[in-house]
Amino acid sequence: MTAEPTAPAPPRPLRVLELTESVAGGVCGRLFAGLGHDVVRGATDPADPLRHRTPVNPDGLSLEFVAVHAGKRGLTAVDPAGRLLPDARGLLDDADVLVLDATPSRARALGVDPHELAAAHPELVVVWITGFGPGSPYSDLPADSLLAESYGGLATMIGEAGRQPLALGGEQAAHCGAVTGFLGAMLALLRRDAGQGGDLVEVALCDVAAYMDWKGDVNWSMTGTAPGRAVRDEGDWRLVRAADGWVGYIFLPRHWPAVVELVGDPALRDPALASQDERTAHPERWWPVIERWTAQLPAQEVYARAQQLGLPFGWVARTSDLATCEQLAGRGFLDQGPAARAGKVPAVGGPLHGAGLGWASGPAPAANAGTAGWLPREEPAAHPAAAGRLPLEGVVVLDFGTITAGAAVTRLLADHGATVLKVEWTDRPDTFRTWKLTESQLRSGTPPTSPYFPSNNVGKLDVAIDLKTAEGQLLVRELARHAHVVVENFRVGVTRRLGIDAATLLAENPRLVYLSLSSQGQQGPESGNRSFGSTLDLLSGLASVTGYPDRGPTWSSYEVNYPDQLVSLIGAAAVAYCVQQDVTGAALDLSQREAVSWTLSAQIADHVVNGRDAQVTGNRRPGAAPHDTFPAAGEDRWLAVACTTDAHRAALAHWLGRPGLAARGTHWWDGPEAASLVAAATAALPRDEAVAALLAAGVPAVPVLTAADRAATARFTERGVTLGGDGPPVKGSPMVFARYAPAVRPVAPAIGEHTREVLTGLAGLAPGDVRRLEDAGAVHCARPAVPAGEPTDARKVRAGG
Repeated sequence: MTAEPTAPAPPRPLRVLELTESVAGGVCGRLFAGLGHDVVRGATDPADPLRHRTPVNPDGLSLEFVAVHAGKRGLTAVDPAGRLLPDARGLLDDADVLVLDATPSRARALGVDPHELAAAHPELVVVWITGFGPGSPYSDLPADSLLAESYGGLATMIGEAGRQPLALGGEQAAHCGAVTGFLGAMLALLRRDAGQGGDLVEVALCDVAAYMDWKGDVNWSMTGTAPGRAVRDEGDWRLVRAADGWVGYIFLPRHWPAVVELVGDPALRDPALASQDERTAHPERWWPVIERWTAQLPAQEVYARAQQLGLPFGWVARTSDLATCEQLAGRGFLDQGPAARAGKVPAVGGPLHGAGLGWASGPAPAANAGTAGWLPREEPAAHPAAAGRLPLEGVVVLDFGTITAGAAVTRLLADHGATVLKVEWTDRPDTFRTWKLTESQLRSGTPPTSPYFPSNNVGKLDVAIDLKTAEGQLLVRELARHAHVVVENFRVGVTRRLGIDAATLLAENPRLVYLSLSSQGQQGPESGNRSFGSTLDLLSGLASVTGYPDRGPTWSSYEVNYPDQLVSLIGAAAVAYCVQQDVTGAALDLSQREAVSWTLSAQIADHVVNGRDAQVTGNRRPGAAPHDTFPAAGEDRWLAVACTTDAHRAALAHWLGRPGLAARGTHWWDGPEAASLVAAATAALPRDEAVAALLAAGVPAVPVLTAADRAATARFTERGVTLGGDGPPVKGSPMVFARYAPAVRPVAPAIGEHTREVLTGLAGLAPGDVRRLEDAGAVHCARPAVPAGEPTDARKVRAGG
């Protein structure tokens, strides 16, 4: 994706009014602006503090502000008393979307209660992004990523056992919440276009954080022990120090011979070490060998050698490495122009790109800028969407997605009405079908389905086709003729070998939207490299800004795999956008590395503009102090505090019984003396008691929840973030709609359960032809798992086609 000063006019131009002050609200509006829509942004805080947050460009303008608000027009939205001005309110009459991030009390003070706006403007889509949503003790706290990741339970997974929980580097909950809001807007617009009116899309960042930690819920239900931060120097995946940085040793048991070849030390060729059980029992026999060898070489060289052997290693790329990366530059992700070097426009492009999509990279609006109203536009023709209750009804998706990144995209589409045909084969099933099953379970005939599989696959139709046969490839091409969307996250080159690549399937159906979610994109010198989510933690730069200052970088953990979670939200948003905008015949190339690096736009720009490399700073963030997690009484009990104003710090000083500290500057509050004072006070109290006392004093604070806490907290099931039932919990939805709810059929299909229905109902094959293909080993037809008396999905298949 090339960063361009202007983007091609979108097929169905939208008018978006953005009334925001947070990163999350601003990024949501930025997605619209980047894709070429008319976005008018007004700050709901007269001081607009994000405009001055460090790092800044030579003009003193925040590089975060530039990254978040580029390409928008400005509006003076509030008067000095903080009330919404008539000019801003007047824009609502002709707006398609309102993006609002005011807390409930702030929204009431502004006179923009979201529910009242939705009622007064029945065709308007209101996207309301807050930290905690309405009706919560934390509703009026800032939309701060640390607070959200703590209460959502994600922070308890990040960092090292025995040390404090961490937020991911940058503003990750804010970016995921922004993408969720954009996805919700597209779904609501599809319903509006189909004559069902507008909607209120409510996104709480803590819900999004909990949604990303869905594996923690499953783990808790299986073991009765809440998962937490891992011991850094244990396990099969480790960060190892190289001569000039860090390398991530990321490999599966089947990769061991390649690891031995990479290091070349005779000690690793001991036949006993060929056993995974032996390596697990005696890490002291082989990890020191690897560490000594790695310490002699540059990190990037170890990575390159490992990739040549097919090992999914990564290396910890710093922001300076990203700014000069040949892979990123060659794909046009980096903007090397003079405006970017001066910090006037973003230094990187956006996460959505491909044929039919552009990306605008203009300056951010000036302070106190005015607007004369909406830009003129030609009203789009009536949208052809079917008038179904769910926005994606009638959309057929051919799903080659596996594990999380691809499969989670299509799970989101299925929840909102799409007919998703999951294609897999009995000998090569989705890896999550057997995730964490024991050796005895795997050897016991037909193994059970792992409880991790349903979260990304409920509501889909499963079609078992052997893509390595000529008959199987012909069947896929036939299905593609009846589909609207294809989603795949294979390693680059695999789809071409299987005959299901974008060029082949678009030739069969020129109206397809073909979404590829590869590690680093379809082109470039590193495009063929292998990766897992943890690899992308490292390559994207995220690990370089996550961790403890005294311990160096860390990743989002094997259990979280944060890049997969972000990418799945972006992928679903890209598909919904193409459907709403009538973009067809498009091959969308979504690089998972670029998607995560995009969230670090300000940090990359700081190197481009000021020559500085971003550092590991723990939980410290510009514009907030103190901003950290603190211990409470009891074992591994924590709470998070995020003071973003002088009033917050004054309240904290009084709570500490040291009112004189209110006069101290933010530099002192960000230092070790303040941290020690706060930690000593919170450690003397039970977690929830300390949080309640801080809130009563006016200090933003939340408990750091675990998966066990989440299970006992009603909001996460009441809001549908987690779906309960008789079996293990299933991931729910990261957002809430006022006028409809996702239709989740909480049953994960068996391999081939719907092969016969799909091939006869959608592809039009005769039953005898299906039997012939099954006899030839090209397809597999499992017995339906639908209870007696319940309609099969064949009708849905025919309707979708």
